Amino acid sequence: MAGKCGCPCCPNTEEPKAVPLSNVTTTLAPADQLWSTSRDKAVRLRMEGSGSASNTPITIHQMFLETVESYGDHSALVYKKEGQWVTMTWRQYYEQCRAAAKSFLRLGLERYHGVGILGFNSPEWFISDVGCIFAGGLATGIYTTNSPEACQYVADNCQANVLVVENQKQLEKILQVKDQLPHLKAIVQYKGELQQKAPFLYTWAEFMKLGEDVPEEQLNAMIESLRANECCTLIYTSGTTGNPKGVMLSHDNLTWTANAALSKANINRAEEVVVSYLPLSHVAAQMFDMWMSISFAMTTYFAEPDALKGSLANTLKEARPTCFLGVPRVWEKMQEKMKAIGAKAPPMRKRVADRAKSIGLNSRDPLLNSARTHQLFKVRAALGLDRCKVCFTGAAPITKETLEYFMSLNIPVLELYGMSESSGPHTISLNEEYRITSCGKVLPGCQTKLDKPDEDGNGEICFWGRHVFMGYLNSPDKTAEAIDQDGWLQSGDLGKHDQHGFLYITGRIKELIITAGGENIPPVPIEDALKAEVPIISNVMLIGDKLKFLSMLLTLKCVVDDNGDPTDELSPEALDFCQQNGVSATKVSEIIANKEPAIYKAIQEGMERINARATSNAQKVQKWIILERDFSVGGGELGELLPLVLISFMSQNEEVFTTITL
Repeated sequence: MAGKCGCPCCPNTEEPKAVPLSNVTTTLAPADQLWSTSRDKAVRLRMEGSGSASNTPITIHQMFLETVESYGDHSALVYKKEGQWVTMTWRQYYEQCRAAAKSFLRLGLERYHGVGILGFNSPEWFISDVGCIFAGGLATGIYTTNSPEACQYVADNCQANVLVVENQKQLEKILQVKDQLPHLKAIVQYKGELQQKAPFLYTWAEFMKLGEDVPEEQLNAMIESLRANECCTLIYTSGTTGNPKGVMLSHDNLTWTANAALSKANINRAEEVVVSYLPLSHVAAQMFDMWMSISFAMTTYFAEPDALKGSLANTLKEARPTCFLGVPRVWEKMQEKMKAIGAKAPPMRKRVADRAKSIGLNSRDPLLNSARTHQLFKVRAALGLDRCKVCFTGAAPITKETLEYFMSLNIPVLELYGMSESSGPHTISLNEEYRITSCGKVLPGCQTKLDKPDEDGNGEICFWGRHVFMGYLNSPDKTAEAIDQDGWLQSGDLGKHDQHGFLYITGRIKELIITAGGENIPPVPIEDALKAEVPIISNVMLIGDKLKFLSMLLTLKCVVDDNGDPTDELSPEALDFCQQNGVSATKVSEIIANKEPAIYKAIQEGMERINARATSNAQKVQKWIILERDFSVGGGELGELLPLVLISFMSQNEEVFTTITL
């Protein structure tokens, strides 16, 4: 809370105030610091005297109960059981969370200890998370792709008393490291029958019955002890080195952000539909699927576990969401599929489709005439987005080409920007207010500071607001690096504002290349410029740190298999580029083996165009090489460890390294 002077940096001199809501009264726990690294220590909230930042702090339980009281019989969760959709109302969902909370208490969940959840999105995932919070624990998502050792680190770090796993595959990971988890008391498997018996193993049905004899009064007493400025959730995030850090998020972080993020969007309570498919251990999916849904009484449909391998399209057509969040790769895969279908269409139909897209891209009037609207509506319906009011993208950069493609279909894809440490979103784009390639404007009640801006206005993006996290669990040094002495969260990203307050991400401080000549060069704008110039290029990695000049590693656009791994087959878009340049190759390897003159010439000419725009000779790219395989998460080249992986890659591929550095 702000001090008497109104400055958010001054110590709080006011007494904690009671927060009445839904017959539950709570107070803020005493706190004089804006940050904490202890699981049981509260923080001072960044409250203001007016506006969104002055909203009354509430707990997860209070937010949930308010929705139940207003929309108890409305659909909350919709999931498939034996091929049929099954619906759970908000009242049923709430009661299931209470039952799970009592079972956690029965299993001995201790205050501020973790419940780790390891599995694909499901009602059981949601119920475990919320039930843990009701029971006074710290809800902790664990990535399904984690190794046993990575699972062990997270579970031990959060002092997990209970682990909830999806199936036998995930259970086996935990059993391998169980002896290294001194706080673990029980494991619950929420899908399938247990293939072995042990006193600490429970099926979901057994777990949900465990707490039946726990008195309601015991659970109510725990719920009433919850404080909005105390930790309730941990999001584990990793940097380029070291172990993952536990991002501590308070009740207020989640409840305030969930309401603020969509407060200016055209969203109506108890009318919206979303699809849950992105990893819930990531803050973006959790905020969108769980907390915003509770705040706005949305209906959440659960996709199948193979959603990102192709079945998401079917779920979208059945659920017909009104709000949809896709990471850039999801939008890119949609784009590739639509282009592949378009390439096979008869010439007449292709011309009609191209005309409709042209109209969609160039029109500034949302009320297109009926014939044009019909053409574009059919495309939206084919994607399952015919009812979608807002389509968001976040968690990674998206290309201008992809944004423009969907704009041509009259589907504005709105960029969000934020991080785990800001509870998800910090800026948001809206249909009524956006700029292509901008990530929007700051959330109401929050502030952005661009620290140490250069002559072009580029500075480090720093956050202020009630969405800023509490700190990293048990990591005071890392917390001090992230939050400065005045309480500003330092993102490590470079950005600038336009005259209308729209934020543009221009690079990352840690990604700055410092050449042998001492030049500081942000690689992202150069990498993005080449991808814009040469459409066949998929990924670009600029290298030059401590070297005499800049070089580039390039990959070509290719077909991705069901596991999300790149193949040797060129994508439909790449094939189209080849045909336009008189090249008959259909594989990446063919282009490289033949050093296909037309393709290599097109890339070189694109390189020369971006070099012509360089502000100094040091920013010009001297050499480049095409790699045989595109970057991927599975291959280890994409993700938060990208720089380390590429250094390893180059050291193992001496010929490539020699080619681009000599």
